[in-house]
Amino acid sequence: MNRLFFRFFVLVMLAITAATFAIYFAISRLYGDPLEDIARRQAAAEVFLLQNYIDQAPADEWLLRLNQVRLVSKVRYELLPLAEARAALSGASDATLMRGAMVFDVAGKAFMRRVDLKGERYIGSDAEVLRAEGLPIDTAQALQQEALRYAIVALTLLIPIALWSRTHWRGMQTLARVADEFGAGHLSARARMARSASIYPLAERMDHMADRIQRLLEAQRNLLHAVSHEVRTPIARLEFGLELLRSAAADPALEPRIAAMEKDLHELNALVGELLGMARLDGGQAVQRAPFALAAMLRTAAEQAGAAPPPETADAVLEGEQAEAKAIAIGESNTGAGYAVRPVLVLRLAEDLGSVNGDCRLLLRAVANLLSNAEKYAASRIVLTAVRVGGEMEIAVEDDGPGIPAEERERVFEPFYRLDRSRDRASGGFGLGLSIAHKAVALHGGSVRVEDAAMDSALGGARFVIRLPA
Repeated sequence: MNRLFFRFFVLVMLAITAATFAIYFAISRLYGDPLEDIARRQAAAEVFLLQNYIDQAPADEWLLRLNQVRLVSKVRYELLPLAEARAALSGASDATLMRGAMVFDVAGKAFMRRVDLKGERYIGSDAEVLRAEGLPIDTAQALQQEALRYAIVALTLLIPIALWSRTHWRGMQTLARVADEFGAGHLSARARMARSASIYPLAERMDHMADRIQRLLEAQRNLLHAVSHEVRTPIARLEFGLELLRSAAADPALEPRIAAMEKDLHELNALVGELLGMARLDGGQAVQRAPFALAAMLRTAAEQAGAAPPPETADAVLEGEQAEAKAIAIGESNTGAGYAVRPVLVLRLAEDLGSVNGDCRLLLRAVANLLSNAEKYAASRIVLTAVRVGGEMEIAVEDDGPGIPAEERERVFEPFYRLDRSRDRASGGFGLGLSIAHKAVALHGGSVRVEDAAMDSALGGARFVIRLPA
């Protein structure tokens, strides 16, 4: 905002400067050089003496009167050959001299004029030029007066412009603040400007837009809550009915079908929960900020991934600092023919993580969603890293799975977007976990992106990086 009004101020100053030069050149072109006019006024006494005393002498007395003036005047008068005088003049000044008019040299404080056009004063007077030097010409004061005049004009223009710009700038600042608050989830933020404000029409339209957006979001949220409630009621009845069917069924062949139906109901119930979570985040859920230990939150996310942490080791070093490494086996699944070990989760937490001021529950869910996504596609290993980089906290979740193509990395955070629908159906999920993580981090002023695997990493799979203000 400040840049906008600074550019406007610079533009006004440049316009005033350009107008000053334009006025000067226009007057010079139409009426002659203003400095020459100033010099002519300041040398008026010498001009008057030449025209009304020396030039009024009778024939053959012109030189006598000129010599008398030389004796009493501080101005130096000398006679020059016409050819020499013309050689020192430009085209326009030369033409002026040949007409018999005076030609002023402001910088040299002098003027020149032909003695006689017809040679009537003395023999050869038509081939000589009178040059007067040392005239009392001082244009500095005149230039200062002109500069003062233009400065007064500039201030007269700039003061009302500055006053108008100040009110305009304050109105723009109010609109920017309202936009920031509205974008942060405070849907009741409005500009509420007076009708006399210069940007009242814009503020009024922004307020109307905010009212419509608030009504739409509230209607969407109410509809989603109502639909979710109505859907959960039949889900609960179906679960109860399936439980009764299981207890009453005597045919063992029905057991797999009942189990499959129960699994579908659990997925539907989880989908409703995810949709409600998305609705709360989209509706501008307020972030309940409070300081919490980042390392403890990450350990809790690892525990929620499926296993309790094993004893600590101290063989990992991050960014030149001693870090702790924990290998956590995320559960085991009995396949009937043996045990298939699920991916191993390794924690690498720097010692100087400290605390973060934010909503611990939201950030915990964001990290847990990233870990859950990595667990689905990792082959054998997941690494959770956290370090402090400058003024930011960097949390990375990396796996040794197939990775994400570069052209798909921005779309994976869209709701319900899936890279491989067949694999997602096999591994579970609705395509909402990454979107929820992205929104939760954004509410804290951070970002989450998919980046290339670290140069020193041999995993080679997907790498999700969360950056939060420290």
